[in-house]
Amino acid sequence: MTFDTAEKILLKYGQEHILAYYDELDDGDRKNLLSQIELIDFSVLENINVENRHSSKRGRFSPLGAVTIEDIEKNREKYYTKGAEAIKNGKVATVLLAGGQGTRLGFEKPKGMYDIGVTKELYIFECLINNLLKVVADTGVYVPLYIMTSEKNNDDTMNFFEEKKYFGYDKNYIKFFIQDMAPSVDFNGKIYMESKSDISISPNGNGGWFSSIVRAGFLEDIKENGIEWINVFAVDNVLQQIADPCFIGAVIDSGSQSGSKVVSKASPDERVGVLCLEDGKPSIVEYYEMTEEMRELRTDDGGLAYKYGVILNYLFSVDRLEEIVSEKMPVHVVKKKIPYMDDNGELINPEEPNGYKFETLVLDMVHLQKSCLPYEVERYKEFAPVKNSVGVDSVDTARELLKLNGIEL
Repeated sequence: MTFDTAEKILLKYGQEHILAYYDELDDGDRKNLLSQIELIDFSVLENINVENRHSSKRGRFSPLGAVTIEDIEKNREKYYTKGAEAIKNGKVATVLLAGGQGTRLGFEKPKGMYDIGVTKELYIFECLINNLLKVVADTGVYVPLYIMTSEKNNDDTMNFFEEKKYFGYDKNYIKFFIQDMAPSVDFNGKIYMESKSDISISPNGNGGWFSSIVRAGFLEDIKENGIEWINVFAVDNVLQQIADPCFIGAVIDSGSQSGSKVVSKASPDERVGVLCLEDGKPSIVEYYEMTEEMRELRTDDGGLAYKYGVILNYLFSVDRLEEIVSEKMPVHVVKKKIPYMDDNGELINPEEPNGYKFETLVLDMVHLQKSCLPYEVERYKEFAPVKNSVGVDSVDTARELLKLNGIEL
């Protein structure tokens, strides 16, 4: 991005102060500042006006049943055949959400670079690629993989894949793109600066992955290759099965617009979002939004009514995703404590919320679908999240589950 282009964008949104110190910066800092401006989705600023904000008020929830493990076994051959056919015909792509760092693991690199092995190297990225390679072996074709990074970890991630020779995956089928960033603003909508060359920005939420693909220019690539379905998944579940032919086939067979892999909740109080209906449309209710009555509600057979927890493994129709982007995703405006540079050039860490951050959520993307098929999977086979260094959903629990599934560590 050139200075003139950046200046025009900032003038349009009344944010010219971002370039106030441009003449004082060296070439490296100038380049850094312009690259940040290029990544920012300035349209989120329109949501500061009260009338334009996405309401956090939720609708009326009701339970949603799933294609159960038993149902899947009965129809496995049919589902597999339909899904494998879609993959072989090039109608399926995958998107890995890998913008996070491994900070909570005590690791200051991209989370996917974390070595989860014990007696040998086994990286989180490697686990995921190995899972995708199973599909390649079964179907005889490589599935396109788009990897979403962040401004902070993009170079590390790309260099790591190159260093590891893409873990045996054909690199011609892997493309990287950087997630759009959202600015942090004061209560009057003025974007905060952290230094003379650094804007206060953060990733625009896990619902921003498709708009980031569009912005990166890959939608043309997707359309030209005839891709009709995108399987999106998160980096931190080392057991999840990606481009699973049975999952894809079940969604296609059902005629649904989307699908979500789910697991049966371990207990009523498990801290996991649940796939359900909200005002008759598919939606996700977060665990903290559920009432005691919802948590304990039972079906006629005694099982939990709100039973199926999401594991961030979704299948979306490209056609519907395009419509959602053109309609614009809901943007959540959240009050936050935002460090900022004051008029004297000092970095201030406020003790109270002093502005807004903006984020889009994948749960809104699900709610914008006309239908979503919950597809139940075995927890111990497909759900090994690596969120913490110790305790629940930790490196240790993931290692145990990997060993349980016969994966050598």
